[in-house]
Amino acid sequence: MDIRKTLAHFQGKTVFITGHTGFKGSWMTYLLASHGVRVVGYALSPNTTPNLFDQLNLSHSCESIIQDINHLTELTKAIVKAQPDYIFHLAAQPLVRYSYQNPIETFATNVMGTANLLEACKSLRKKCSVVCVTTDKVYQNREWVYPYRETDTLGGHDPYSASKAAAEIVIDSYRKSFFSAGSISIASARAGNVIGGGDWSEDRLIPDIVRSIARGEAVVLRNPHAVRPWQHVLDPIFGYLLLAKKMDESEHEFCESWNFGPANHDVKSVSEVVNKFCEVNLSNPVFIKDSNNNPHEANTLKLDISKSIARLTWRPKFNSDDSIILAANWYNQFQKGIPAVKLVAEDIKEYLLK
Repeated sequence: MDIRKTLAHFQGKTVFITGHTGFKGSWMTYLLASHGVRVVGYALSPNTTPNLFDQLNLSHSCESIIQDINHLTELTKAIVKAQPDYIFHLAAQPLVRYSYQNPIETFATNVMGTANLLEACKSLRKKCSVVCVTTDKVYQNREWVYPYRETDTLGGHDPYSASKAAAEIVIDSYRKSFFSAGSISIASARAGNVIGGGDWSEDRLIPDIVRSIARGEAVVLRNPHAVRPWQHVLDPIFGYLLLAKKMDESEHEFCESWNFGPANHDVKSVSEVVNKFCEVNLSNPVFIKDSNNNPHEANTLKLDISKSIARLTWRPKFNSDDSIILAANWYNQFQKGIPAVKLVAEDIKEYLLK
């Protein structure tokens, strides 16, 4: 994968990003805007303080539209006005436990939000590649050791996973019903557990570790033995970009679903992530299991990325240890007063040199 060539492909183009104020959206917005891409973002305001969108001053780097993905009329107007060459749909309610507390909001945002995005694309009268980002949790989890392939059965026990699996069905339906031919290309991307600097969300492992260390408290874990496909935020982002580039260069050949994650042997348990993070921070890896009656979450989850490797020539640049170390160093430096923009730029530079 020639990542510099991939980035160069987008220079001078217009990219429309939903969810640009979120963690992954902020990284993507900064990456593209700093490499000569016109970025138009559409999302709700950031919901944490601090947040990466404001830390990177992205309201001055892109055309930022603060609006709800479920306002179809406003979304359609924004897309038609922007006339994008590429659309990356990242807007979502992304948290499992929150989805148990707010299932209707989760389904509305993740299912109808995706339907709204695709419905709005029907009004676009130009060539455009659309990548809809879902999750590794779209698969019916059988708690087996085998990594899930794109052809495996969709499903979801919790409302978040179910909403993302339903979004995949919506994407496939729109693709077959309205975009099987013509100038609009639609694909979906299923990424693993994304980590990196600048995430301050509640109920996510790395931010939870950072907060616990800062307070001098033990890290409270829901399921220390849960195995997940951890990856640095830049790896799936470049996967999305490469996928969109391939879609642009072909006639619907890549309009499918794609997995982006670490190598099959490179998954880690939650407790292993905590230990590695604390090792970098030179702090004692003290963690306790949450004794509360937590809702169901999968114990084992792996992704088969062989399709993306073979057909997209994509592969992860950072292994799981690299990703954890980069994230730990990022937060260490940020807490010492190093600006987020400098830290993000340094991580991108390191990635481009890989």
